[in-house]
Amino acid sequence: MKFFIDTADLAEIKDLVATGLVDGVTTNPSLIAKSGRNFLEVVREICAVVPGPVSAEVAAVDLATMLAEGRKLAKIAPNVTVKVPLTPDGLKACRALAGEGTMVNVTLCFSAAQALLAAKAGASFISPFVGRLDDIGAPGMELIREIVTIYRQYPSLKTEVLVASVRSPLHVIEAAKMGAHVATIPPAVLRQMFAHPLTDKGLTAFLADWAKTGQSILDPDGAERKAAE
Repeated sequence: MKFFIDTADLAEIKDLVATGLVDGVTTNPSLIAKSGRNFLEVVREICAVVPGPVSAEVAAVDLATMLAEGRKLAKIAPNVTVKVPLTPDGLKACRALAGEGTMVNVTLCFSAAQALLAAKAGASFISPFVGRLDDIGAPGMELIREIVTIYRQYPSLKTEVLVASVRSPLHVIEAAKMGAHVATIPPAVLRQMFAHPLTDKGLTAFLADWAKTGQSILDPDGAERKAAE
Protein backbone atom coordinates (compact mmCIF):
# COMPACT_ATOMS: atom_id res chain seq x y z
CA MET A 1 0.00 0.00 0.00
CA LYS A 2 1.18 3.50 -0.82
CA PHE A 3 1.04 6.22 1.83
CA PHE A 4 0.16 9.75 0.81
CA ILE A 5 0.18 12.58 3.35
CA ASP A 6 -2.97 14.67 3.56
CA THR A 7 -1.66 18.14 4.32
CA ALA A 8 -0.40 21.36 2.78
CA ASP A 9 2.00 22.03 5.67
CA LEU A 10 5.46 21.97 4.07
CA ALA A 11 7.29 21.49 7.39
CA GLU A 12 5.17 18.43 8.17
CA ILE A 13 5.74 17.05 4.69
CA LYS A 14 9.53 17.48 4.87
CA ASP A 15 9.65 15.82 8.29
CA LEU A 16 7.62 12.80 7.18
CA VAL A 17 9.35 12.47 3.78
CA ALA A 18 12.60 11.99 5.72
CA THR A 19 11.17 8.71 7.08
CA GLY A 20 11.12 7.24 3.58
CA LEU A 21 7.49 6.22 4.06
CA VAL A 22 5.78 8.92 1.98
CA ASP A 23 4.77 8.11 -1.59
CA GLY A 24 2.76 11.26 -2.36
CA VAL A 25 0.71 14.14 -1.00
CA THR A 26 -2.92 15.22 -1.25
CA THR A 27 -4.13 18.75 -0.71
CA ASN A 28 -7.56 20.38 -0.93
CA PRO A 29 -8.93 23.93 -0.67
CA SER A 30 -9.47 23.56 3.09
CA LEU A 31 -5.88 22.48 3.70
CA ILE A 32 -4.53 25.28 1.51
CA ALA A 33 -6.67 27.79 3.42
CA LYS A 34 -5.15 26.57 6.70
CA SER A 35 -1.67 27.20 5.35
CA GLY A 36 -2.51 30.86 4.69
CA ARG A 37 -0.20 30.86 1.67
CA ASN A 38 -0.46 31.24 -2.10
CA PHE A 39 -1.93 28.07 -3.57
CA LEU A 40 0.35 27.74 -6.60
CA GLU A 41 3.49 28.43 -4.57
CA VAL A 42 2.55 25.77 -2.01
CA VAL A 43 1.93 23.16 -4.71
CA ARG A 44 5.20 24.00 -6.45
CA GLU A 45 7.18 23.65 -3.21
CA ILE A 46 5.51 20.37 -2.29
CA CYS A 47 6.23 18.94 -5.75
CA ALA A 48 9.90 19.78 -5.30
CA VAL A 49 10.04 17.84 -2.03
CA VAL A 50 7.88 14.83 -2.94
CA PRO A 51 8.75 12.87 -6.10
CA GLY A 52 5.41 11.03 -6.09
CA PRO A 53 1.93 12.30 -7.05
CA VAL A 54 0.84 15.60 -5.48
CA SER A 55 -2.89 16.25 -5.71
CA ALA A 56 -3.91 19.85 -6.34
CA GLU A 57 -7.62 20.56 -6.58
CA VAL A 58 -9.44 22.78 -9.04
CA ALA A 59 -11.74 25.40 -7.53
CA ALA A 60 -14.18 25.61 -10.45
CA VAL A 61 -17.39 23.62 -10.91
CA ASP A 62 -18.00 24.19 -14.65
CA LEU A 63 -16.19 22.18 -17.30
CA ALA A 64 -14.47 25.00 -19.17
CA THR A 65 -12.96 26.56 -16.05
CA MET A 66 -12.04 23.20 -14.55
CA LEU A 67 -10.09 22.38 -17.70
CA ALA A 68 -8.35 25.75 -17.69
CA GLU A 69 -7.42 25.43 -14.01
CA GLY A 70 -6.41 21.78 -14.39
CA ARG A 71 -4.09 22.55 -17.29
CA LYS A 72 -2.49 25.39 -15.37
CA LEU A 73 -1.93 23.16 -12.35
CA ALA A 74 -0.49 20.38 -14.51
CA LYS A 75 2.18 22.77 -15.80
CA ILE A 76 3.56 23.33 -12.28
CA ALA A 77 5.41 20.00 -12.20
CA PRO A 78 5.27 16.55 -13.84
CA ASN A 79 4.05 14.95 -10.59
CA VAL A 80 0.98 17.15 -10.17
CA THR A 81 -2.25 15.17 -10.01
CA VAL A 82 -5.22 17.37 -10.84
CA LYS A 83 -8.06 16.82 -8.40
CA VAL A 84 -11.62 17.20 -9.69
CA PRO A 85 -14.99 16.67 -8.00
CA LEU A 86 -17.17 13.68 -8.78
CA THR A 87 -19.77 15.57 -10.82
CA PRO A 88 -20.77 15.23 -14.49
CA ASP A 89 -18.53 18.15 -15.44
CA GLY A 90 -15.79 16.81 -13.17
CA LEU A 91 -15.81 13.49 -14.98
CA LYS A 92 -15.77 15.23 -18.36
CA ALA A 93 -12.74 17.17 -17.18
CA CYS A 94 -11.19 13.93 -15.95
CA ARG A 95 -11.61 12.32 -19.35
CA ALA A 96 -10.10 15.30 -21.17
CA LEU A 97 -7.15 15.80 -18.80
CA ALA A 98 -6.38 12.08 -18.65
CA GLY A 99 -6.38 12.04 -22.45
CA GLU A 100 -3.71 14.74 -22.35
CA GLY A 101 -1.50 12.59 -20.12
CA THR A 102 -2.33 14.32 -16.83
CA MET A 103 -2.88 12.28 -13.66
CA VAL A 104 -6.36 12.92 -12.26
CA ASN A 105 -7.69 12.29 -8.76
CA VAL A 106 -11.50 12.22 -8.66
CA THR A 107 -12.54 13.30 -5.18
CA LEU A 108 -15.64 13.36 -2.97
CA CYS A 109 -16.65 9.80 -3.81
CA PHE A 110 -19.36 8.30 -1.59
CA SER A 111 -20.68 5.34 -3.59
CA ALA A 112 -19.44 2.40 -5.61
CA ALA A 113 -21.50 3.62 -8.56
CA GLN A 114 -19.60 6.91 -8.53
CA ALA A 115 -16.29 5.02 -8.33
CA LEU A 116 -17.17 2.95 -11.37
CA LEU A 117 -17.99 6.10 -13.36
CA ALA A 118 -14.67 7.69 -12.36
CA ALA A 119 -12.72 4.62 -13.47
CA LYS A 120 -14.48 4.62 -16.85
CA ALA A 121 -13.62 8.32 -17.18
CA GLY A 122 -9.93 7.45 -16.89
CA ALA A 123 -9.19 8.60 -13.33
CA SER A 124 -5.73 7.79 -11.99
CA PHE A 125 -7.15 7.76 -8.46
CA ILE A 126 -10.60 7.62 -6.89
CA SER A 127 -10.92 9.13 -3.41
CA PRO A 128 -13.70 7.57 -1.31
CA PHE A 129 -14.21 9.50 1.95
CA VAL A 130 -14.54 6.85 4.66
CA GLY A 131 -14.52 9.14 7.70
CA ARG A 132 -17.30 11.34 6.40
CA LEU A 133 -19.45 8.27 5.77
CA ASP A 134 -18.77 7.06 9.30
CA ASP A 135 -19.87 10.48 10.56
CA ILE A 136 -23.39 9.96 9.20
CA GLY A 137 -23.65 6.39 10.43
CA ALA A 138 -22.77 4.70 7.13
CA PRO A 139 -20.00 2.04 7.02
CA GLY A 140 -17.16 3.86 5.30
CA MET A 141 -14.89 0.86 5.04
CA GLU A 142 -17.61 -1.18 3.36
CA LEU A 143 -17.44 1.27 0.47
CA ILE A 144 -13.73 0.53 0.09
CA ARG A 145 -14.48 -3.19 -0.01
CA GLU A 146 -17.11 -2.68 -2.73
CA ILE A 147 -14.88 -0.52 -4.92
CA VAL A 148 -11.86 -2.82 -4.63
CA THR A 149 -14.07 -5.82 -5.47
CA ILE A 150 -15.54 -4.13 -8.54
CA TYR A 151 -12.22 -2.89 -9.88
CA ARG A 152 -10.68 -6.34 -9.53
CA GLN A 153 -13.27 -7.77 -11.92
CA TYR A 154 -11.99 -5.57 -14.74
CA PRO A 155 -8.19 -5.58 -15.21
CA SER A 156 -8.54 -2.94 -17.92
CA LEU A 157 -9.52 -0.40 -15.23
CA LYS A 158 -6.28 1.16 -13.99
CA THR A 159 -7.78 3.52 -11.39
CA GLU A 160 -6.20 3.19 -7.94
CA VAL A 161 -8.37 3.27 -4.80
CA LEU A 162 -7.11 6.15 -2.66
CA VAL A 163 -8.71 5.92 0.78
CA ALA A 164 -9.44 9.44 2.02
CA SER A 165 -10.92 11.07 5.11
CA VAL A 166 -8.83 8.72 7.22
CA ARG A 167 -9.43 9.25 10.94
CA SER A 168 -7.33 6.54 12.62
CA PRO A 169 -4.69 3.85 12.04
CA LEU A 170 -7.55 1.33 12.02
CA HIS A 171 -8.87 2.86 8.79
CA VAL A 172 -5.44 2.36 7.21
CA ILE A 173 -5.08 -1.25 8.37
CA GLU A 174 -8.59 -2.23 7.28
CA ALA A 175 -8.04 -0.62 3.88
CA ALA A 176 -4.73 -2.46 3.46
CA LYS A 177 -6.41 -5.77 4.31
CA MET A 178 -8.98 -5.10 1.62
CA GLY A 179 -6.31 -4.38 -0.97
CA ALA A 180 -6.78 -0.62 -1.43
CA HIS A 181 -3.86 0.84 -3.37
CA VAL A 182 -3.32 4.06 -1.41
CA ALA A 183 -4.28 5.70 1.88
CA THR A 184 -3.93 9.44 2.27
CA ILE A 185 -3.19 9.98 5.91
CA PRO A 186 -3.14 13.11 8.10
CA PRO A 187 0.30 13.56 9.69
CA ALA A 188 -1.06 12.98 13.20
CA VAL A 189 -2.57 9.64 12.19
CA LEU A 190 0.65 8.48 10.51
CA ARG A 191 2.54 9.28 13.71
CA GLN A 192 0.01 7.27 15.70
CA MET A 193 0.94 4.26 13.57
CA PHE A 194 4.45 4.31 15.05
CA ALA A 195 3.20 4.10 18.61
CA HIS A 196 2.58 1.08 20.81
CA PRO A 197 2.89 0.96 24.63
CA LEU A 198 4.77 -2.35 24.52
CA THR A 199 7.34 -0.86 22.15
CA ASP A 200 7.91 1.99 24.63
CA LYS A 201 8.06 -0.43 27.59
CA GLY A 202 10.48 -2.77 25.84
CA LEU A 203 12.79 0.03 24.73
CA THR A 204 12.90 1.46 28.26
CA ALA A 205 13.92 -1.95 29.63
CA PHE A 206 16.57 -2.50 26.96
CA LEU A 207 18.12 0.92 27.57
CA ALA A 208 18.18 0.37 31.32
CA ASP A 209 19.95 -2.96 30.92
CA TRP A 210 22.44 -1.46 28.47
CA ALA A 211 23.25 1.38 30.84
CA LYS A 212 24.23 -1.18 33.49
CA THR A 213 26.97 -2.54 31.22
CA GLY A 214 28.80 0.80 31.14
CA GLN A 215 29.63 0.21 27.49
CA SER A 216 29.55 2.46 24.45
CA ILE A 217 29.18 1.11 20.92
CA LEU A 218 30.80 4.26 19.53
CA ASP A 219 33.66 4.28 22.05
CA PRO A 220 34.45 0.68 22.99
CA ASP A 221 38.06 1.48 23.93
CA GLY A 222 36.95 4.09 26.38
CA ALA A 223 34.60 1.60 27.96
CA GLU A 224 37.43 -0.88 28.28
CA ARG A 225 39.68 1.67 30.01
CA LYS A 226 36.90 2.53 32.38
CA ALA A 227 36.42 -1.16 33.21
CA ALA A 228 40.18 -1.57 33.83
CA GLU A 229 40.14 1.22 36.39
